This record gives sequence, structure tokens and C-alpha cells, in this order.
Amino acid sequence: MAASHAMSKLERLFARLNAIDESLGILHWDMATMMPVGGAESRAGQLAILKSLHHELLTAPEVPDLLAAAEGETLDGWQRANLAEMRRDWIHAAAVPAQLVEDLSRAGSACEMVWRKARPASDFAAVKPALAEVLRLTREVAEVKSQALGVGLYDALLDQYEPGGSSAVIDAVFADLGRFLPGFLAEVLARQPPAPQGPQGPFPADRQKALALRMMTVLGFDFEHGRLDISQHPFCGGTPDDVRITTRYDDEDFMRSLLGVVHETGHALYERGLPEQWRGQPVGRARGMGVHESQSLLMEMQACRSREFLSFAAPLMAEAFGAAGQPGWDAETLRAVNVRVTPGFIRVDADEVSYPAHVILRYRLEKALIAGEMQVDDIPSAWNEGFAELLGLTPPDDRQGCLQDIHWYDGAFGYFPTYTLGAMTAAQLFDAARRAVPGLLDSIGQGDFAPLLGWLRVNVHGHASHLSSAELLTRATGRPLDAQVFKDHLRVRYLG
Repeated sequence: MAASHAMSKLERLFARLNAIDESLGILHWDMATMMPVGGAESRAGQLAILKSLHHELLTAPEVPDLLAAAEGETLDGWQRANLAEMRRDWIHAAAVPAQLVEDLSRAGSACEMVWRKARPASDFAAVKPALAEVLRLTREVAEVKSQALGVGLYDALLDQYEPGGSSAVIDAVFADLGRFLPGFLAEVLARQPPAPQGPQGPFPADRQKALALRMMTVLGFDFEHGRLDISQHPFCGGTPDDVRITTRYDDEDFMRSLLGVVHETGHALYERGLPEQWRGQPVGRARGMGVHESQSLLMEMQACRSREFLSFAAPLMAEAFGAAGQPGWDAETLRAVNVRVTPGFIRVDADEVSYPAHVILRYRLEKALIAGEMQVDDIPSAWNEGFAELLGLTPPDDRQGCLQDIHWYDGAFGYFPTYTLGAMTAAQLFDAARRAVPGLLDSIGQGDFAPLLGWLRVNVHGHASHLSSAELLTRATGRPLDAQVFKDHLRVRYLG
């Protein structure tokens, strides 16, 4: 990774910044899994100091001069991409005045505290003033980042989570999906047979963990460079060389935890597959939240909910709980129980067909809020109208409606579309892998994920951030993001 003078200095700087980021990741993992309650105050101070140091290093006066000088140096393609990622990081950090960063952080923390009380009480009025302040400050951030990045207001926020993402592209694919979902959902519900009786608990947590570890091994998880733990909310964290994933166990529903582990293992496999020679550099990072979510959903939704995988896994599941030969543990019953459409009000509990409608609704609303076309007062009614249009249901209260997600109340605008971008990308990548790798589903049906993982290493993981999300997907699949592939996947799975 030879580089010239200014670029060498930048690489050393960003290696230090990456070390801080990785330290923050491990500290957050520890806070969510093992830290005693009494450590919260000191941990908050540690995190604040590291974040402050990161910001100071990234926005130091010499950084823009180094970026400008490096532009004139002789760089190869990966170095050029690395420089572009460095500049994007610097723009996001330097564009926003420190006082505005602090004001939004404080407003988000205050709003979140109000939201935690308002949600169970279904009291949107209580959180309106705090949310209005968060929205005002978020618009200010969008304004300055928009000018610095040369993009629209919403795209400036989207770029934080989906680098180079375009709301114009999302508008088109979401409009296509939005027209498709209501009619398709109605058809699925009309044809869906009654749910069969699946496995009955209790399912001891120690046996669930043993099964989870076995499935992680099947998928290709490297326990020399990672581990599984428990947290209140499952996540994948740590570093590419020390990947930490978590789950939670439900004594009455082992599949929820198991599929959560499969999901997080998809994230972990992506992190472990990033190119070693670019560790510590921006170009060596994962390519945004949309691609990252595609890797988890590809494993969870595409591969491990397939008939082939469940035929392999069903006997292992029954064995894990001492239920071999008992009713309800066959592959078809397990599939019928876990590939089922049941529209509801809560996004995190939504099935594969309903879930995109939740995301499309939030995307439409937050775009309107950032553009100033809608105000905080309008959220409950706009939410209910949009929900009825997309899912045919009207939330009975705001707790099950516009108060359910933390994102807006914590200031995270621009994040929601990556969930469904990930689902669509997963379907398109898996479709391409099936066409490129002979007998891929047969391999999965034998518990052999090496062919799939090998294809992902070459076509997704190994590119890291060298390509944009759009370029990566087009190279891997032969076409840009196409809602038709996702729709075809849903038709095959739910209408046969």
C-alpha cells in the first residue's frame, strides 16, 4: 500500500482515527453486554473523550491541505477511492459547527428521555416540543451538509448512512414497491392456509445457545476472531478482527433468537471478509448500511428460510431440544411457521412482506419533514393515513403508530430507507449467486455455505468501500437496484 507524501500522512492519521473507532465499538459492546450498572457514568465520560479526540484529529487545520495535496499525487485506484472516503469523512465532520453538533446531541438525548415516557402512555403531545427542536436542528445540519456535499437536504442526511445514496433512486424503487405491496399482501392473505402447530416450549437458553453456535459454524463464522453474547437488543459490533455479535433468548420461541443469530452472523461474515490489506483505512470499511443490511438479510431471509436449508437444519433443531421424531419439527412445518404473513402495527415484528411498507411510510414522512412540507403536528394523522394506504390497517393509538421507533426522537433522520434497500439488495445478490454458482441451493441444503460465502467474498466483501453501493450491485448482478427481483422473490416464496 505504497503512497506518496501527503497521502502517507493521511493514511497514518486515518489509521489512528480507525483505532479510536474500534475502541469505541468494543466499549459500546461491553456496555451492552457485560458492564455493571455502576459503570455507566464513567463509561459515558470515556466515550465522550474518545469521540472528542476523534473529532479534533479529523478536523485539525492541516487536514484540508493534506487532502488537497494528495489530489495532485500519483495514486492507484484503491488509493483514489480511499482519498474520496477520507474527504467525505472530513466534510461530514467539518461542515457542522461544534456548537450545532452539541446542541443536536443534547436535544436528541432530551427528546429520547421524553419519548421513553411518552411512548408507553401513547402521549404524542408530550414529546412534540422536544421533537420539534430535534427536527429544527436536524434541518440546520442538513443545510450545512447539503452545501458542503453539493446535494439536496435529505440526501445530505442519507449520505451519513448510505454514502452516495440518492433519494431520486429510492423514490423510484419505493414507488414501484409501494404500488405492488397492497395488492400482493391481500392476495397472500387470501391464499395463506391456517398456521400449523409448531414446536412447543419451553426451550432452555443453554440449548438455544448450543444450537446457535452450531449454526454459526455452519454459516462460516470464525470463532478465532469473534464471539456470541447476550444483550437486550441483538447487534453486531467489535472490529473486523474481533467481531462481537449478540442475541437474546426467549424460552417460548427459539426461532426468534436463532434467526437473529443468523442475521447478525451475516453482518459478521461481511466484516471478516473485508480486505486485510486495507484494514484501518476508510476504503477498507463496509460499504454503507444498505449493503451491510443486505448481508444479514441474505443469510437470514434468502438462504436460511429456504426449503433447502430448513431440510438440513430441522433435524439439528429437534436434536438440540431432545425432540427428534416429535410432531411439528419437520422442515415443512418449521417453514410454514416461520415464513408466514401477519400484518401488524409494529415494524420490528413485521413479516417479510409487510416490512417494506413500514419503511416506505417512514421514508415518505421523514423526507417531507426535512423538506418543510410537513410539520411535527401533522405526524400522527399522516402516519395513520399512510399506514392504512400501504397495509390496510389504522393504528389504534400513537404507541403502536408514530411513537414506536426511537430513530426520529434521537435525531436519526435518513436511516430508515437502508432497511428495505438492504432487503432488495439481498434478493438481487442471492439471485445472482444462484445463477453464477451451479448447485448453490443443493450446497445450502447440505449445510455447506462455502460456495455462497466464496461468491460473496469476491463480489461484495472484497470490494469494501472501493466501489459505491450502486457500482457494487451492478457489477455483482449485472443491473442496478431493481424492485422486480425482490417482487419476484416474494411471489415465489409466498404464492409458490
